[in-house]
Amino acid sequence: MKKIILLGYMGCGKSTIAHKLSEKTSIPFIDLDQYIEKTTHLTIKELFEKHGEVYFRKLEHQAFVSLLEQEETIILGLGGGTPCYANNHELLQRPDVISIYLKASVATLFERLSRNKSKRPLIADLNDAELQEFIAKHLFDRSYYYNQAQHKIAVDDKTITATVESIATLLA
Repeated sequence: MKKIILLGYMGCGKSTIAHKLSEKTSIPFIDLDQYIEKTTHLTIKELFEKHGEVYFRKLEHQAFVSLLEQEETIILGLGGGTPCYANNHELLQRPDVISIYLKASVATLFERLSRNKSKRPLIADLNDAELQEFIAKHLFDRSYYYNQAQHKIAVDDKTITATVESIATLLA
């Protein structure tokens, strides 16, 4: 069965869009980070603190592959960095996968992330100038991996409903 994979930078709307898409299609949604937290009984932050990023990225890759091997159709939301490590971007090209990059501009991401920085440890302590530079640098570094997705949907100035409709049309 097909796996519908949503990817993109933090703040692009992966979780929100995936939840709405799941409601519309009745296909279950799994958030990769939540799946890892559930299976390890540790938060992502705790995994980074206790074991480091290399350990986390290996675990993340194993969880990603494990979910891809499951029989049922699912909507899978990746972490922002998932495609960039362990050759995960190559898995986006599998024949049983529909991968969709939710593409947002630096301006859109800045606007969204600056509103709820406190919920995101990576950016919680950054001022506005630092946040904008952080987003721009990471987006540049990650764009090669994000662009390995089979489909790209721009989310700037689009409502959640419109984005979900674009994905539903793609899946039809």
